[in-house]
Amino acid sequence: MAKIKAGIVGCGGIAMGKHLPSATKAGGVKFTAFCDIIPERAEQAKKQYGSKDAAVYTDYKKLLADGSIDVIYVCTPNNSHCQITVDALESGKHVMCEKPMAVSYDEAKKMTDAARRTGKLLTVGYQNRYRPDSRYLKAECQKGTLGDIYFAKARAIRRRAVPTWGVFLDAEKQGGGPLIDIGTHALDLTLHMMDNYSPKYAVGTVYHKLNEQRQAANAWGDWDVEKFTVEDSAFGFVVMENGATIMLESSWALNVADVGEAQTLLCGTAAGADMFDGLRINGVANNTQYILRPSFEGGGVDFYDGVSADPAVMEAKTFIDAVSGKGKLLVTAEQAAEVTRILEGIYISARTGQPYYFK
Repeated sequence: MAKIKAGIVGCGGIAMGKHLPSATKAGGVKFTAFCDIIPERAEQAKKQYGSKDAAVYTDYKKLLADGSIDVIYVCTPNNSHCQITVDALESGKHVMCEKPMAVSYDEAKKMTDAARRTGKLLTVGYQNRYRPDSRYLKAECQKGTLGDIYFAKARAIRRRAVPTWGVFLDAEKQGGGPLIDIGTHALDLTLHMMDNYSPKYAVGTVYHKLNEQRQAANAWGDWDVEKFTVEDSAFGFVVMENGATIMLESSWALNVADVGEAQTLLCGTAAGADMFDGLRINGVANNTQYILRPSFEGGGVDFYDGVSADPAVMEAKTFIDAVSGKGKLLVTAEQAAEVTRILEGIYISARTGQPYYFK
């Protein structure tokens, strides 16, 4: 069977560390074009993951002009996701865009509108939905095990793990710090479990408390205090249209002993669950409180026969299967746009000092 032909725009860390190896392992796709503003990076990506006759570009529009390419992976800084994605969709390509979808809801909406207008598929890289614990919990939520979920926490907390490479610390290129970088994963996972994408208002606080500290025992070495223009932590309180409440915690550097990323806590009318110490489901049975701890060790967690249980590989296969007409996307553009909408609301609330009401 002929493989889907793919091009990738942006050949930095997320491309080389996630999308290219995962898509290659998942199979069904052949990378025939590589683009990066630093040509050496595109050449290296081609050498490791491309076909012998794969093309290399520094201008993504020249890549999009290749009518033989079926899909595009967008792995560039956040502020360029929208334009590249819209151009790719309008050139007739399906798109896998790395998270976050965009730096604003207006941009995210332009992307969803373009996908709808062109009839092409658009998904966003929220691979944590594919983890074994996430799939198990989602199945329980769908069965109604938790009942009506009315309170949740989305947690993405690091003690001292500020990314010091690339453009992570650049507010203009990234649109924000830990909230938009890792908070986005925790929020996506929480909304996915609740199946609730209708926010009413948000209250946010954003902090630049540790940016100027030196010798801060950071996991990736000292950060450049002059370049650290994004927040070091941010927190949000979100009320949904149905009255449900979500608390969002995100930080790259916080004086806290307990850390965790892409985790959710859910409280429903029938039971609760959290991912803070492995997956735990709590409830009451026979007039007795219980805590259930599902085991994901060994076999039985690979829900897709013959496919690696690696979340990134499963994400890659789901996308290619959807493009091939053999399945559906798990992460839709509309869902990802709502994540961006809520994050933006938290940032606006923090900037104005007022609750932000979604229209």
